[in-house]
Amino acid sequence: MKSILHVFASFRMFIVMLLGFASGLPLGLTGGTLQAWMKTENIDLGTIGLFSLVGLPYTLKFIWSPLMDRYIPPMFGRRRGWMLLTQVGLIITIIALGFSDPKLTPKYVAFFAVCVAFFSASQDIAIDAYRTEVLHTDELGAGAGVYIMGYRIAMIVSGALALIMADHIAWSTIYLIMATCMVIGLIASIFGPEPINEYAVPKTLVDAVYKPFSEFFKRAGAVEMLIFILIYKLDVAFAMALTTPFMMDIGFTKTDVGAVLKGVGLIATIGGTLAGGALLSKWGIKKSLWIFGIVQGISGFTFFMLAKIGHNYPVMMTAICIENICSGLATAAFTAFMMNMCDKRFTATQYALLTSFMALTRIVVQTPSGYIAKSMGWEMYFIISILISIPGLMLLLRYDKWEQHPEIQSN
Repeated sequence: MKSILHVFASFRMFIVMLLGFASGLPLGLTGGTLQAWMKTENIDLGTIGLFSLVGLPYTLKFIWSPLMDRYIPPMFGRRRGWMLLTQVGLIITIIALGFSDPKLTPKYVAFFAVCVAFFSASQDIAIDAYRTEVLHTDELGAGAGVYIMGYRIAMIVSGALALIMADHIAWSTIYLIMATCMVIGLIASIFGPEPINEYAVPKTLVDAVYKPFSEFFKRAGAVEMLIFILIYKLDVAFAMALTTPFMMDIGFTKTDVGAVLKGVGLIATIGGTLAGGALLSKWGIKKSLWIFGIVQGISGFTFFMLAKIGHNYPVMMTAICIENICSGLATAAFTAFMMNMCDKRFTATQYALLTSFMALTRIVVQTPSGYIAKSMGWEMYFIISILISIPGLMLLLRYDKWEQHPEIQSN
């Protein structure tokens, strides 16, 4: 067992952190930052809302992920080659998006925004496969921590920093700067170590499409595993789904919410994820999922106390910090779990499947959350958020069954 310091200090970890930055940067450019740009151009709110559909590639990426398992680009190998190609695509389309005009050419803005999302989702497929293959088993937790840290830093750059710059320079210049920042990803792709994967590339596209899914669903407890992925972080998604209206409802200003959620909350999440990665390297995945899952569930009690006490800055800060730290801990273990459950013959496709399924969690909880809060009140809402952590923990009793597949045991 390597020391925790040695695990975090490896060159692979540095590359994974840079790739996390490259992965997180495009998200804001087709999300909140693009919405802010359209708002400043006085675009209709209905139109702005429709632009949320440009994010569909992130939930559908498992459809074309087999192509990235089957085919090898002519340079830099299967994983780094695809990372490099998608990053070049991102640089070109981010620049093109920045030089479009939401008011004069909204169709071009929509087209290039979808292109950015497509290349971003494709980059995620390649990066997820790369870090799953390049990291050793005892590095998965730490790798998840540094990856998420890079990802979150990038979201600050393409989100908060971009909005600050928008008060001083043109949007086209901002998008040009963001495209330049993607060079960080190119550097990581070029100089990162090539993962050692002893398994052969699928011989045909049919094999690349059929075998990853057939292999996965032939495992004992495959459906249970998917249910676990759907509900393990259901409590956090439910608790945080209405954080902003909850805070405003008990008297906090938008400035209060923005400063704490985006500032303190972000730092707490990064800290929790890094701590989770360090502890996971020592405890292993199963034990970490149990401990962090329990802590994650109980952390919802802090929001219950805030709902009961009402407008109180120290309690608000405490609630946000504890919730984000505990969520970060569980995220490190959860990410390492999904990486470890991939058959390395089909890493890109299976990880895309798992993360696409995980994305359903937000839809499951966000749809009814408003009605539940309205009918039951905030205190009961957060009690429910604690209780719904229990089913995911109970499914962990089946963990040993999931690990019995020979490909998983060898990872």
